Amino acid sequence: MIITIDDVRRYHCARGARQWFERHGLDFKAFLAEGMPAEVLLATGDLRAQQVVDAKRQEVTSEQRG
Repeated sequence: MIITIDDVRRYHCARGARQWFERHGLDFKAFLAEGMPAEVLLATGDLRAQQVVDAKRQEVTSEQRG
């Protein structure tokens, strides 16, 4: 599953996202352009990443159920 900046904005405040990516050694510009696999974000061990990924999973599951 790919997480995008729109997902971050939808599920969590995107303020400070650039600094968050830098702190975790992730490429923010690439994230903005292409999104990032959920597994990469989860590997940071950060609660915010977990919250965004969990919310996205719930959304996808709800859409699949119809």
